[in-house]
Amino acid sequence: MAVAPYVLTDSWTMTRRELAHWARQPGQVLVALVFPVMLLLMFGYLVGGGRGVTGDYVDYLVPGMLALTMAFGLEGTMLNVTQDLDKGVIDRFRSLPMTNGAVLVGRSAADMLQSAVALALMTAVAYALGWRAHGGPGAFLGAVGLLLLLRFAMLWVGIHLALVAGRPEMVQAVQILVWPVGFFSNALATPDAMPHWLGTAVRWNPLSRTATAVRDLLGGQGVDPGHVGAAVVWPLGLLAVFFPLAVRKFARLGR
Repeated sequence: MAVAPYVLTDSWTMTRRELAHWARQPGQVLVALVFPVMLLLMFGYLVGGGRGVTGDYVDYLVPGMLALTMAFGLEGTMLNVTQDLDKGVIDRFRSLPMTNGAVLVGRSAADMLQSAVALALMTAVAYALGWRAHGGPGAFLGAVGLLLLLRFAMLWVGIHLALVAGRPEMVQAVQILVWPVGFFSNALATPDAMPHWLGTAVRWNPLSRTATAVRDLLGGQGVDPGHVGAAVVWPLGLLAVFFPLAVRKFARLGR
């Protein structure tokens, strides 16, 4: 009956450990925060527009970049977990009288906090570019919720892949795959301007589903319940697959 308090206290201990790394390694955190801002500025000013996008491209770009930022965090999650595995840190934690899974919960809590900070920074930069959220406060909070839900799902995908890979060197292989998947979406350009077969595939990308729903919520032109529903179902589906896989893999480490 006393399991729940120990789960919370052990998870909070591991979360504080991850946050302490921010103070010791601020450069890594800053790079993770600045990189998506650089992409937003590059596509907003240097590229200057997306094929087939009607209206102000910034209104189209910002929700897409917010969704893209949530997906690109996967490599950072993988790198931190594989480094702990490679150095034997996780094995030492597993030998302590600690609730099973507290290490993973702490990792996910710290990553979600960093993602929330990244969203706030990206939104501030977008406002500086002239972008405005045209929906109400409820729509804005709904959009943030969908973005963080996508990030939470991608986080557990990253944790599982890290536990499978086991070594930091393997993260590079995943990075090669994350970039095409991220850009194989409607984050930067509308599928309507793509060949039919390609546009159809792009629309089914979970990242595209979230970006489309966020555009509805922040655009102030009406919300399609189907878009929001798809943006909820896709991340929940990923969580249903990768969360138990990650927990099972963690429990079997060293066997």
